Amino acid sequence: MTRSNRIPDGYKASGVDVGEADAGLCNIIARITATWPQSGLGAVKLPIGYFANVVDIGGTGLALCTDGVGSKAIVAQMMGKYDTIGIDCVAMNVNDLLCVGARPISMVDYIAIDRADAAILDGIAIGLAEGARQGGVSISGGEISQLPDMVRGFDLVGTAVGTVPLDRILIGRDIRPGDRVIGIASNGVHSNGFTLTRRAFFERAGVSVEHVFAELGHSLGAELLRPTFIYVPEVLEILNQISSVKALIHITGDGFLNLPRVAAEVGFIIDDLPPAPPIFDLIEEHAAVERAEMYEVYNMGIGFCVILAEGDADAALAILQRHGREARVIGYAIADRTKSVYLPQQRLIGTGKRFRPE
Repeated sequence: MTRSNRIPDGYKASGVDVGEADAGLCNIIARITATWPQSGLGAVKLPIGYFANVVDIGGTGLALCTDGVGSKAIVAQMMGKYDTIGIDCVAMNVNDLLCVGARPISMVDYIAIDRADAAILDGIAIGLAEGARQGGVSISGGEISQLPDMVRGFDLVGTAVGTVPLDRILIGRDIRPGDRVIGIASNGVHSNGFTLTRRAFFERAGVSVEHVFAELGHSLGAELLRPTFIYVPEVLEILNQISSVKALIHITGDGFLNLPRVAAEVGFIIDDLPPAPPIFDLIEEHAAVERAEMYEVYNMGIGFCVILAEGDADAALAILQRHGREARVIGYAIADRTKSVYLPQQRLIGTGKRFRPE
């Protein structure tokens, strides 16, 4: 997993040191990859650093990933509303499984909480069940840990599994210049960047979750708790019907800099983005960060991307329309050894984890 050393200034000031995390990750990778079997049962098929990994289970690809809701859980606590945060937990996992071409199958969850509260736990379960319904998976188990000495409030994490034929694992190896990038709309902030978001509104702006910005027309808390979209049904239909799909990208932390995680030596020109939803302008204003950093941290209105041959873009868009998704071709792949992302509308060029002005 290669990353640059530059850290978004506002994010680091909010207490998230991405650079130190990357340094620690390098040590973890070196130690855990030493445990990998070289072949046969349990052989690991991908390097560390993609959205999910795949292991060989007797000729079947078992895809695995793990992720959580981060500090979005704090906003749920501030609102006293817990019945959607479970959707986010499911979404963060099943959307990542899609990115290797896998069909999500099941998931387990882990809830760490300072003290057991039946109403809170039931609210979380409501969201988990709804997320499972949307993603077409089961919740096959989990764990609740009461950790009053370690946790203030709660944390929610999931681990999901799916299946993918070993000869159909997708990581963007076959992307060619001219392949199109379809962007599918997000539902707002989703589940990334909440440390900076909370700092912007609750510390710098000094507003509450009940505050109504004119640009939003509803409370800030309601906006921030919008559950992460789950893209499973429509993306699986695209995979089943369109053979030219080259890569699937979940736009999470790192924003559009997730695109170069593909295996091919390509860059991307993203030249037809829709206007970012107003919540992002409000974050930028109140966090006092540059626009470049916004594209390093947030999805900016695009939650998932499909990369495929130009001639199949219309067919994919038709599938997305049938599923009620807002989507459009937002750009295309180019030959580029630097694997950069070019945003001409914003006059930004991104390499590694950093966007810089053109």
